[in-house]
Amino acid sequence: MVSAAHPLASAAGLEMLERGGSAVDAAVAVQLVLTLVEPQSSGIGGGAFLVYWNEDKRQVETWDGRETAPASVTPRHFLKPDGTPMSFFEAVVGGHAVGVPGVVAMLADAHEEQGRLPWADLFEPAIRLAEGGFEVTPRLNKLINWSPALPRMPVVSEYFFKPGEKDEDGNPVPLDVGMVLANPAYAKTLRTLAEQGPRAFYEGEIAREILAAVNTAPVNPGGMTAADLAAYKPIKREPVCAPYRTYTVCGAPPPTSGGTTVLQILGLLESFYMQNAEPQSADAIHLISEASRLAYADRNLYLADPDFVDVPLEGMLDRSYLRLRSRQIHPDQTSSKDPLPAGRPAGSSAAYVPADPKPAHSTSHFVVRDDWGHVVSMTTSIEAPFGSHMMAGGFLLNNQLTDFSFRPARDGKPIANRPEAGKRPRSSMSPMIVLDENGDFYAAIGSPGGSRIIAFVAQSLIGILDWDMSVQDAIDMPRHVHRNTTLELEENTFISTLADGLRARGHTVEVKEITSGLHGLRMVGDDLEGGADPRREGVVLD
Repeated sequence: MVSAAHPLASAAGLEMLERGGSAVDAAVAVQLVLTLVEPQSSGIGGGAFLVYWNEDKRQVETWDGRETAPASVTPRHFLKPDGTPMSFFEAVVGGHAVGVPGVVAMLADAHEEQGRLPWADLFEPAIRLAEGGFEVTPRLNKLINWSPALPRMPVVSEYFFKPGEKDEDGNPVPLDVGMVLANPAYAKTLRTLAEQGPRAFYEGEIAREILAAVNTAPVNPGGMTAADLAAYKPIKREPVCAPYRTYTVCGAPPPTSGGTTVLQILGLLESFYMQNAEPQSADAIHLISEASRLAYADRNLYLADPDFVDVPLEGMLDRSYLRLRSRQIHPDQTSSKDPLPAGRPAGSSAAYVPADPKPAHSTSHFVVRDDWGHVVSMTTSIEAPFGSHMMAGGFLLNNQLTDFSFRPARDGKPIANRPEAGKRPRSSMSPMIVLDENGDFYAAIGSPGGSRIIAFVAQSLIGILDWDMSVQDAIDMPRHVHRNTTLELEENTFISTLADGLRARGHTVEVKEITSGLHGLRMVGDDLEGGADPRREGVVLD
């Protein structure tokens, strides 16, 4: 089974499985096609976290393919000359925001361990589509229209807009829905990687194209070097796992905050009988929101790249700590309108201060299970829609450095997620795998959505594990998100009618568009059940 954010990507993964490939083989093919057909969200110019169920070893494994900051980056990277931080939209476009991409190296490492098909075979579906073209989807068209900076960036403007056409205001005209878009430059990149292997991405012609794009950008040129690219290494890390009810839930560890924060939300809710709460009721939304506030407070203070910061991971997931912290949750009333402070888990330091909140970003998630029972749950991103708005070799480059805190310190104390050379910016990507009471694989799920990812995934896991929903029903649920500031309710859904009741409990409530992109699967007896988020364009294939 494959569930991914575009039908052509799901089909590429299924093709690999039908040819005798593994879940990792399928994951490579899915990512290569997503780079082409969903370029606004992820790609080989970005980073990813992969959580893997190894059926042979009966264990969960994780790969960290997060981008790294070039050696030229300092804690003042996003400060203006007067010492004030840039705004997100000032920083997002151009080479200044590009981190060294990690997806290709990470997938190559995973393939070396778990692949069954030859590396070059995995590129065939994406090469066919890049050369023959694919139809522009409504979502891609919508985001081209939405992105005001795209027309100002020469290479992406030539790619995403009709050649030579202008509207009455003199602006380029976006590609229409249904137009066939080919990408010969990306096909050339893919052929090089297929023939020469993954190092060709970090050295040689592709690397030179990346450096030229980053360092000669017409806006915010960067300072990436050939040494930065050549030095990139993915990391195989221990997953973060914790019990929830009769299950064990596992995710990716820092530098993503996703796995840890999802586990904290679930751990905080273990003190409450969520099974007895009516799904999507005001009671359920209130409890999940209060747990989310406490978890996001800890996230914002403590979580960052563990190679640069001492992260109190064990203390944050300690069940006694979470039980104690859950006493701040009152079933009928919020404990405070103001943002809640972080707790003091064992091993924590008072040396740091919280980071500033950031806007939501663009990402993709997919899941795969193969014939041998191995499972991939992978979240992949170039960060903002269309990343840095720059292309090299036919693919978009990320703007992941904007996931660092723009402000390196406050009141004389450092922020854990400040920019530093070689550091991996904190992420919210939350690819998760769930094991049942016997330690067998049970479910896999994840989502795009910036820092809202954590809330999307936690809410869906509660639907599956507490309310015994199907994966599709859990994914379909109206979304609510509380990141310790405002309780957001998805507009045009029935939960938006609960706004006044939740305000009466003390919440500051905003009803707005919330677009998750959840993809998941689970075992139901000996059968597989999948789900794809109707808010996007993905499908489940088996």
